[in-house]
Amino acid sequence: MNDQHISRRNVLRAGGAVGVAAVTGLATAGPSSAAPAAGSPRTKVVDLGPAVVQFALMSAVLVRDTLYMGSRNLEQARIIAYHVPTGKVVGETSLATGHSVQALAADPSGTYVYAGVLQKAASRANVYRWDLRTPGTPAAALGSIKDRDVRDLTVAPDGTVYAVGSGGAAAPALWEYDPGRGDFTELGSPSPLATTALAVAATRTTVFFGAGSTLHAGGGTSKAVLFAHDRASREFTDVTPAELRNDAAVRELAVVGDKLVAGTAGSKDPSKIAVIDLADPSRYTVASSTGKTAKKFAALDEKIYFANESGLLAYDTNAGTVAPVEFEGPALGEIWGVDCRAGKVLVTSAFGFVAEIDPRTKKSRVTELADAGAPASPQTLLGIAVGGGYAYVSGTATIARHSLRRESVVNLRVPGEAKDAVVVNNTLYTGQYSSEGIWAHSPRQGTLTHKVASFPSAQNRPADVVWDGVNRLVLVGAESDTEGGGSFWTYSPRTGKSRCFVNPIDAGQCVRGVATLGGVAYLGGDNNTKTTPYATVVAFDPVAGRELWRVDPQQTAGVAALAVRGRHLYGVSRKGGFFVIDLRTRTLVHRADITSVSNGYAALVTNRGVVYGVSDTTVFRFHPKTFAVSVVVPEINGGWYSGSHLTNDEHGRLYTVRGRNLVQITDRPGF
Repeated sequence: MNDQHISRRNVLRAGGAVGVAAVTGLATAGPSSAAPAAGSPRTKVVDLGPAVVQFALMSAVLVRDTLYMGSRNLEQARIIAYHVPTGKVVGETSLATGHSVQALAADPSGTYVYAGVLQKAASRANVYRWDLRTPGTPAAALGSIKDRDVRDLTVAPDGTVYAVGSGGAAAPALWEYDPGRGDFTELGSPSPLATTALAVAATRTTVFFGAGSTLHAGGGTSKAVLFAHDRASREFTDVTPAELRNDAAVRELAVVGDKLVAGTAGSKDPSKIAVIDLADPSRYTVASSTGKTAKKFAALDEKIYFANESGLLAYDTNAGTVAPVEFEGPALGEIWGVDCRAGKVLVTSAFGFVAEIDPRTKKSRVTELADAGAPASPQTLLGIAVGGGYAYVSGTATIARHSLRRESVVNLRVPGEAKDAVVVNNTLYTGQYSSEGIWAHSPRQGTLTHKVASFPSAQNRPADVVWDGVNRLVLVGAESDTEGGGSFWTYSPRTGKSRCFVNPIDAGQCVRGVATLGGVAYLGGDNNTKTTPYATVVAFDPVAGRELWRVDPQQTAGVAALAVRGRHLYGVSRKGGFFVIDLRTRTLVHRADITSVSNGYAALVTNRGVVYGVSDTTVFRFHPKTFAVSVVVPEINGGWYSGSHLTNDEHGRLYTVRGRNLVQITDRPGF
């Protein structure tokens, strides 16, 4: 466990001018102009230091005695070299682009490590090569595939590199890099309805391409597909085993001897593993696994070891069965590397350690990468909650618990990502991605975190977590990455009971925003399938489990966030639309364009009788009578990974991040 101590707090001041607009019935406005702050003494910003500090990782590959690991959500993206025999980090290189390294592959000679990055926008390079003969020389940029993100890389026996990814304007393609020519060639998109290609493997004659839809599914997108690409004829052949076709995607591929091993990302059903004859892909065996994913294959003796979302499993090649690997050691959390060396299985955990597991003795040795010399730095953030004297900010596999009294920080380990959270009676409740349900933590229990509620695995992405003080329920809105639509969850801390309502708005809209008043939950819809309708708001009884009424707020994009003040429900859309619904008359009474302060995944909170918001750029507020928007803190530029967050404490102070630092905001608007 890493403790980070804040040495100082910087106090800044910012304020904003309040706009004025009359509202009569349904008031509409053109683009609202919110003047930048001009040093108003009514607003104080306190810098509480880096929000989450760690070496976060997303990939690993073993080359002889050294594990090479790619970073995640760090500035800059980097690769570190961890020497297994000595347990020390012995090398590092930074990459010029990207925020995360999901793809790593070594060439057959062990001379090079190739890396593919994820990035927010396309750039001149998303594939790199590190020459291991001269580790002090930075990795070289090789160029870019047209897909924005590189999800997987492989190197054929002759040294040719193949890459797959996602995030492009068209369906994901198979890409070839010729080290002799030094250029990339697009080989085609065999599955035009897939949204993501996650896996690639190559032999001397064939490249295998695994894809599907693990993001933005629905609306006719494909399920799991596996294609064989003939390197001589340049033709694709569909070789997907029938038993895999209902899963979300082919998640992992590996060549093991004369077999191709394929693992899927499950959706409604658990993931599967297929062992396919390379000479005749129509000959294969399939076994059901446990959990939602099967990835990172490594063979040892008669078993193929691999990871699901929270542990290590083994496929027995003789029996054709899958079983958990039992060993003496810590929970492994999300796993980004499984390799075999000297009769042991090496597991690279997102928790920031390497576990060497002996399958025969069931003993393990764990090395914390921080102790081994891995460089820690501020990470981009995922969610925030405050209460009971603590501020909680989440990164990957970590929640940083900031004491607001002692100015100290402790990193709590929790699998996946806390996309949002709420503090109730000094206990933290989180919505955990992916398919991890609701977790809880009480400072009285030290650093312990534990799962308190599970939900259908297809409902994998929590978006908003709030507390219903009337019904005493934790409420969560969620999205299904693999099926489209989403769900609404409830959890009672008193009874431990939970419920899940799938597609409470419609089959296309997830529940992006949640607000509550008087025991009624208000659900804001969002639709990522580029089909209508968008942004439906539904009033929902969380105890009876039924819809009460619904309103179309007349937006051109889905709801980003909701908040309640008095009789009014406030909402913002992902394209900077603002709307207000009168909860008594159940009618839309105000709309405005607030793109001057908000665009994308914004957040709202009601604090001291005023509704505040935060976007990627700005903290803003709405006048409680005129609904006019004004700037509270300009250029906040929060380092959020997947949408901005804003919360408040019991004393009426706001919390968000400026850059990658946690900040506390005290605002006295004078309304």
